[in-house]
Amino acid sequence: MSPDLLPSIPEIRRVAQSLAMLDAILCPEWEYRYYSFDRHWGQGEEMASMRNGCGDDWFLLLDAAGAALKGYAHELADDAGLPHNIQAQVPADFASFLLEPAFSMERATFCYWRQTADVGWSKVSSSLSDDGSDDMLALIVSSPAAYQAWAEEYYEVAVSLAAVEALFSHQPLDDALILALNSDVDLSAVYADADDIGYPKSVV
Repeated sequence: MSPDLLPSIPEIRRVAQSLAMLDAILCPEWEYRYYSFDRHWGQGEEMASMRNGCGDDWFLLLDAAGAALKGYAHELADDAGLPHNIQAQVPADFASFLLEPAFSMERATFCYWRQTADVGWSKVSSSLSDDGSDDMLALIVSSPAAYQAWAEEYYEVAVSLAAVEALFSHQPLDDALILALNSDVDLSAVYADADDIGYPKSVV
């Protein structure tokens, strides 16, 4: 994926939170979710991630330096020099990202970064013609309808487009919005997830 297609830092944060909140409602079992977001990842740090359960994942770290994103498509991992390029090309301001053991930086097929004052994203150079980023980051740059279609196929349930649109626009969470997506979900558990994600909730 061209770095020009990635949204601004505030926008990628908002979309990542929306994806995590939607998955939290549709899939109560955390280990089966695709998307997650932890607004308390570290001091002044937030972390979003995607894991497909088949060995592909990406991690997005947001902190005072800006945002950095690393992904790994396990069937395409044949650029042995990419982990070195990441360490050499991503600015040292992103040390928390570069040195985070949970991100498995030695396994990567693509990596992007954007400092707070930058006008756009940069991408680490790689020899891969297909690095998996187009597929793995598709929902970051797509519409609510794209998420609805993906979720209906993945979770094998009907998904309300209106509710998905509401969450993509960060409409505050309330019982009706949650139940429109999953009538069987534990509401208290969803609100607890919203706290962890940093997704807005209606004031009762």
